[in-house]
Amino acid sequence: MRVVVHDYVGHPFQAQLARTLAARGHSVLHLHCESFVTGKGRLERVADDPPSLEFEVIALGGEFAKYDIVRRLSHELRSGRDLASHLAAFRPDVVLSSNAPLVVQALVQRWCSRSGVGFIFWQQDVISAAARRVLGSRSRPLGVVAEQAVASLERRLLRRSDGIVIIAGDFLPILTRWGVNEERVTVIENWAPIDELPALPRDNAWAREQGLEGKAVYLYSGTLGFKHDPSLMLELARWAGGQDALVLVVSEGPGADWLGEHALPDDALRLLPYQPYERLPEVLASADVLVAVLEPDAGEFSVPSKVLTYLCAGRPLLGALPADNLAARVIERSGGGIVVPPRDRRALVAAAEELLADSGRRGELGQAARSYAETTFDLAEITDRFEEVLERVRR
Repeated sequence: MRVVVHDYVGHPFQAQLARTLAARGHSVLHLHCESFVTGKGRLERVADDPPSLEFEVIALGGEFAKYDIVRRLSHELRSGRDLASHLAAFRPDVVLSSNAPLVVQALVQRWCSRSGVGFIFWQQDVISAAARRVLGSRSRPLGVVAEQAVASLERRLLRRSDGIVIIAGDFLPILTRWGVNEERVTVIENWAPIDELPALPRDNAWAREQGLEGKAVYLYSGTLGFKHDPSLMLELARWAGGQDALVLVVSEGPGADWLGEHALPDDALRLLPYQPYERLPEVLASADVLVAVLEPDAGEFSVPSKVLTYLCAGRPLLGALPADNLAARVIERSGGGIVVPPRDRRALVAAAEELLADSGRRGELGQAARSYAETTFDLAEITDRFEEVLERVRR
């Protein structure tokens, strides 16, 4: 098959899927928007990539305007048109599209429909629920109107998709309520590219460059946006200041900016921008504990994929997550960490203190996390399932 793997934001595991499909003999084009600021994966060809794999980018000439509604719409329309041009040049049989703003997704789907190309909606979030939460924080009526408008588009796109891959069975009731044909829906949970994320020693070059020797490090790496509560990281930092510990946040955007504005001089908090992907294993290995947070009402529409990346590092996880969220269930299923309620600051600090005091338990949890990743992130089986969906949609 000729397959396009379109991941608008450029995360690691979608790129790994593109590589694996190409290694199985398919002609594969991976597309992403380089202007979207987030942690990126390995998005260029490397020496051992198969010749049937290509990487191309959508560029906006500046940063994607994620939080400016007018400019964002302009960027979405422009990138959707650019994507259509790349698709027309490649002439795919099937397009697998994820993490795209709905306007972009609509333009890609429209091109596929007009061109007789199969379209698979790889749903990573329920975007209309996210819109309600973000805009509802400014005005409740605005949140309701936004959800209705966005849900109308999201529902229409899902109904018109030739195939749908959802990352959690938790999304199924929403799709059923929207009248989406269940026969077109396949549940494939996300994973992390474990072969690109080796478990490294705590004492490594990146840790030494950052002067992290001799301190207990609680590390948060990845997106820190509206569905996360950055004040939890500040709470941890204020506790860490009296423990000779450090809270290290590797992120960019509104959450990191908020932390920079609200941190006090004596808070044990350090902020760093996103690090190069090839150094991510060192970054994660520099932690004694890896931290994930998610707001209570974000659990219905989002599953933090950073938790899956964390598991590969062989470090204990500390999650302030809704108990019914898939990420929380994965941590508990793996035995690799502790989960506390997302707004229970006292429980978060107590769990952090518990892990700080017991290095043996940290080691056991970290080993369990890595073992779970090694046994669960079976790329051959995952690719088999995607190939089944791709073949079904092409037929």
